[in-house]
Amino acid sequence: MKVILKQDVKGLGREGDTVKVADGYARNYLIPRGLAIEASDRNLKILQAEKVAIGKKADKELALARKLADELASGGITIRRKSGEGGRLFGSVTGRDVADAIKEVLGVEVDRRKIELGDPIKAVGTYTIPIRLHAQVTAKVVVDVEPQSEGDLGG
Repeated sequence: MKVILKQDVKGLGREGDTVKVADGYARNYLIPRGLAIEASDRNLKILQAEKVAIGKKADKELALARKLADELASGGITIRRKSGEGGRLFGSVTGRDVADAIKEVLGVEVDRRKIELGDPIKAVGTYTIPIRLHAQVTAKVVVDVEPQSEGDLGG
């Protein structure tokens, strides 16, 4: 029996693939669990329409990610923190701090989980931080971590 996979199935195929399987496997396992649907003419036409729509949506997301990457690359971010001798920070600058600073300075909201900081920043300096906006687009943002002067309030 030919079926269209609705989800990735290990050892069988990826979502959207049309595969030939044993009738019992399809009727007793794949279809009841919602992993696949029968590959009828109607379902194949629906699959093709969905693939076109998904392709258009993916193109739009890629264009938005590239535009956002250009915006992020054009502006630098400055974060001020209390520091001690030798430029060591009291505390650290995390992905959330970077995301908040980007939102405040550039007006662009970035998910903190997309910021590939690695380890938190613990010293004053200039850092180039990659931000994964899309599978094909990574923006680089320059972040200056400066010591907080005595007159500055907040942190």
